[in-house]
Amino acid sequence: MKKVVIFQHRLLHYRTILFERLREACAERGIELHLLHGQASPRELTKKDEGVLPWAHKVKNRFWEVGERDLIWQPVPKALGNTDLVILMQENRILSNYPLLLSRIWSSGKVAYWGHGKNFQSDAPIGLREKWKDLFLRRVDWWFAYTEMTVQILQRAGYPEGRITCLNNAIDNDGFQRDLESISEECLNQLRIEIKADNKSRIGLFCGSLYRNKRLDFMVAAADRIHVELPDFRLFVIGDGPSASDMYAAAESRPWLRCVGARNGLEKAAYFRLANVIFNPGAVGLHVLDAFCAGIPMATTYEAQHGPEIAYLKDGRNGIITHGDSDTYARKIVSILTDHAEYDRLCFGAREAATLYTLQNMVEKFIDGMEKCLALPN
Repeated sequence: MKKVVIFQHRLLHYRTILFERLREACAERGIELHLLHGQASPRELTKKDEGVLPWAHKVKNRFWEVGERDLIWQPVPKALGNTDLVILMQENRILSNYPLLLSRIWSSGKVAYWGHGKNFQSDAPIGLREKWKDLFLRRVDWWFAYTEMTVQILQRAGYPEGRITCLNNAIDNDGFQRDLESISEECLNQLRIEIKADNKSRIGLFCGSLYRNKRLDFMVAAADRIHVELPDFRLFVIGDGPSASDMYAAAESRPWLRCVGARNGLEKAAYFRLANVIFNPGAVGLHVLDAFCAGIPMATTYEAQHGPEIAYLKDGRNGIITHGDSDTYARKIVSILTDHAEYDRLCFGAREAATLYTLQNMVEKFIDGMEKCLALPN
């Protein structure tokens, strides 16, 4: 039986289901899967985003704070020696990755990267840190790419296409789908009464963390313009974060704008069922999958510092991506909200995308890539 170890510097709660399913599927194909992880750095503890898996190997990371960065050393237990394949996160700051990369010189075991290919949120995309990351881009036996954008980065760098698995990064949205389906018309009508809207009102929704990269000022300016064009327009903001006070201040003078704080489960699903369009002029990440599950288009901008999941959002097919200022963004949203045929087409595209970017598909791609990597000659 082949032995594979996936390294994570900390175990994120939303990844636990992925690793559970991956382990079960690997066992069915004769692969012994192990997960090695440490814990959050002192600066990451406030995120409270760690999960637990009883079968995982948890080790004690060592951290060094250098400016605004954390350097990490993750020890490897002796029990995980003689591994056929190790899968590392592509992060410069994980110092313990480098000996494992170097081991390819003398070891028969394979080494793979799982990552973005570059830092999509970097303020210095051609700076030293990105150049250092580029230096190791081709120093692995296999690549597990987050999305098609990562694949393109690797191809431009000259990495062999036949050694790339595009995972199409996803999360388990089955629970959210069940919540959406369980929301009754009575519940939606009650919510409409609370917000003083009727069946014809157009509803915008923002759902996510409230911080600078989300371009919240841009969103409010666009919403002002939309409300002038469509007086029945309403905008709801779900979420919390460093910029929450700014959003509450904006809502004080706009009765059609409401901040409702963090919402989960059925409460979150009810707002998605009511919404016509998802506002996200700033950074797009995995939450685009929520819009797809709800079958409604997301609207964003090309100028934002997106994560690799922006690859899923196709302008004019399942969502909107605009260039330019908030007026341009607003005009495009007004256009789709008043053109029923165009709007229905985008909703169809969103529902179709929901079937493509699933956790099950990601698991199957992951295992296929493992098997192909393990089959490479030494």
